[in-house]
Amino acid sequence: MTFDCNKTRAAHDHPDHSQPFLMETKEKDEPVTPAGRLFLRQEMNTIIHCAIAGKHPLNIPAIKSAVETSIIMQHPRFTSLLVTDRHGHERWRRTQVNLDNHIIIRHEHVIEVNDHEKAVNEYIADLSVSSPLDTSKPLWEMHILMAHDCVVFRIHHALGDGVSLMSMLLSCCRKSDDPEMLPEIKNVGPVRRDTNFWKLVVKAMWVIFFTVVYVLELMLRSLWVKDKRTALSGGAGVELWPRCLVTAKFRLDDMKIVKNVVAKATINDVLFGVISCGLSKYLDIQSPEALKEGTRLTGLAMINMRSQKGLQDVSDFKLNNKGTRWGNKFGTLLLPVYYHRNDSDPLQYLKRAKVMIDRKKLSLEGYFSYKVGYFLMSYLGSTLAGWLNYRICSNTTFTISNVIGPGEEVTIAGNPVEYIRVNTSSLPHAITMHMLSYAGRADLQILVLQSLARKGSPEIEHHNLFEDDKNRSLY
Repeated sequence: MTFDCNKTRAAHDHPDHSQPFLMETKEKDEPVTPAGRLFLRQEMNTIIHCAIAGKHPLNIPAIKSAVETSIIMQHPRFTSLLVTDRHGHERWRRTQVNLDNHIIIRHEHVIEVNDHEKAVNEYIADLSVSSPLDTSKPLWEMHILMAHDCVVFRIHHALGDGVSLMSMLLSCCRKSDDPEMLPEIKNVGPVRRDTNFWKLVVKAMWVIFFTVVYVLELMLRSLWVKDKRTALSGGAGVELWPRCLVTAKFRLDDMKIVKNVVAKATINDVLFGVISCGLSKYLDIQSPEALKEGTRLTGLAMINMRSQKGLQDVSDFKLNNKGTRWGNKFGTLLLPVYYHRNDSDPLQYLKRAKVMIDRKKLSLEGYFSYKVGYFLMSYLGSTLAGWLNYRICSNTTFTISNVIGPGEEVTIAGNPVEYIRVNTSSLPHAITMHMLSYAGRADLQILVLQSLARKGSPEIEHHNLFEDDKNRSLY
């Protein structure tokens, strides 16, 4: 499947926000949030893709009924047009939604090869660089791939972040063992806190130290400090290049086996250890003599800043509820990894990842980035904030995110779900990675430049090295 990239990118760069102004409306237009305006910027225009595959052939009327009766058709963000007022400010205007206008049905095969997962990935990879959303209707749509038993939701990032949107999409699903019940949302448990006074004093000192160091680094990254050029480097304009999407599959039980080898390690530590090991091995194969030992590759991660972690009950998502506010509420972290040549022990990557992530947890880098971003967008405008965010992306090497999905199997329109996977449209990174867990499994979607995919698959490197980690932890 191909698209006219020049034509569609032109539409993407200059979206039509010129809907007619209504002097009188039943409901007052709502201003787009600062973070939402950021994702509407030409250089940061981002769409979230969520693929939900069924185990059986899709039933279009049943899918439409499931969406029509879900909270999606009632939520203000999913039932509002993006308009621009006379002062040039973006606003949400409520409208009547015709579901048929948001559904795109494709009956033919995406590719002739009898591999449904590969076909869906190729379809989404093409959408990631060449197909903006139509602003004459609310900024979301559903692509139903009948030949591959898969529904692809496309939702603009201005409508909400990954936690908000995943929680919303689950409102279309039901429990496998109880078709009338929504999937249960298991929240992350409370963090155990120290009560010893002197430990708290020492911890406070570390918090101050790491916050100053990491915030200063984040500021420098937004200006001129950048990673050394490698085979994985992106940069300004790379978001326009053709992409390839591959999937690395893991079992959560296997990841737990690996994490139990290192004291107090987490699933996130294992994920980042696997990624850092995989990237090092990939670079070792592609340019074995070009890089110095310890060359830094910096990842950009988005973290949930809500007081309640994990997926949310959509009934709690009020537009003005401070604890579970709908929309984009995330901070930014810089996560460095280092190139190591011929490291024979993959578990060393896990140990290094844990040390780095533990230090990040002690800092207020995410909170600072969220508050500063909000301030810049609110008081200095989207131009400066968009430029700084684009600079951070251009000066780093990859994007990484991890969302906890439903822990039990679910159905959509009565069809058992085989997998749920997410990724976003292209950023100025040559490689972006998004992991979502579902029913004891974790799928890592890796969106890479086609030129990198032809040289060798990062998916294979990640998966093989995870198996090395697991086998080493067992013996």
